[in-house]
Amino acid sequence: MTNLAVDICGLRMKNPTMLASGVLDETGKSMLVVAKAGAGAIVTKSIGKEPRVGHSGPTIVELPQALLNAMGLPNPGIEAYAAEIAEAKTAEVPIIGSVFGGSEQEIAELAKNMQEAGVEAVELNLSCPHAKGYGAEIGSTPEMVETICRAVKETVTIPVFAKLTPNTSSIVSLAKAAEKGGADAVVAINTLKGMVISPEAKMPVLGNRYGGLSGPAIRPIGVRCVYEIYEAVSIPVIGVGGISTGREAVEYLMAGAKAVQIGTAIWKEGPEVFGKICREIQDFMDEFGYTKLSEMTGVAHHGRT
Repeated sequence: MTNLAVDICGLRMKNPTMLASGVLDETGKSMLVVAKAGAGAIVTKSIGKEPRVGHSGPTIVELPQALLNAMGLPNPGIEAYAAEIAEAKTAEVPIIGSVFGGSEQEIAELAKNMQEAGVEAVELNLSCPHAKGYGAEIGSTPEMVETICRAVKETVTIPVFAKLTPNTSSIVSLAKAAEKGGADAVVAINTLKGMVISPEAKMPVLGNRYGGLSGPAIRPIGVRCVYEIYEAVSIPVIGVGGISTGREAVEYLMAGAKAVQIGTAIWKEGPEVFGKICREIQDFMDEFGYTKLSEMTGVAHHGRT
C-alpha cells in the first residue's frame, strides 16, 4: 500500500502537493475549494503591509506552453487578510502565509502578523520578477536573502520557507544563504522574467511590459534548480514550475524535492488537478514498487558521477 503522506518541518500533509501562491488564494472560500479538491497544503496570496491594487492591464498573456503574468502583487493588506486566513483554516490542511516587503524589517513584521493570524508556516516571496522594490529586487543577492531569513527567524516561531528566484546567476548561492540565515526550507522556483511584444501594435502586450513566465515551458529549469539545490543544502526543497501530471511531480521529487507546488495547471484544468496528480503519483508508485515518497526523493542523484 503506497503512502503519499509527507512531513515538512513539522507540517503534516496528506500528500505532497501544495497550492502555489497567487492562484485561487485571495479569499478563504477559494482556498477551501482547493483544499476540498485534494491539495495537501495551501500557500496564500503574497500579502503586504498595505492594500495594493497591482499593475494596470493587460496582466496575463497566454502562450502555447506558458503564461506570462504581471499582476503586480495586488492584495488587501495583512490586516484585512486575517479574516480570509481564519476561514481557510477550517480546512484540514496546513495553511502557509506568503509575504512580501521592501526591507527585512517589513518582511519580518509581516511574518509575525501571519503567525498571529494562525498560519502553520510562512513563505517569503523573495522572487517575484515584476513588482518594483519587492520580490526578486531584494532577493537576488545571497547577502540580502541571508539577512531577511535571519530577521524573520528571530521574529517568528513557525517554519520559514524562502521562495527563490531563478533570475540569477546562481540559485544555489541563494539557497545556501537562506539556509545560513536559518530558513527551514527553500522553494524553487518562482517565475522567469519575460516579455511579449505585439508586432502589430509595436509595443509590449503587458501593461507592465515585463512579466513572470510560468507553466510547462519552465519545468526543465525548475527541475534543474531543485536538483542543484538538493546537492548544496541540507534543508528540505519544495519544487515549483510547470507541473500538471503525476509523472512531472515525480520528476521534481526524484530531483530532490520533498513536495511540489501547483499553480498554472489550475488555469487549464481547475482545482481538480490536485486529485488527478495525486492519483497519478499513486499509480506510478504502485507500478514501480515504491511504498512511500521518501523512497523517490533525490533518487536521480544516485549512480551518476
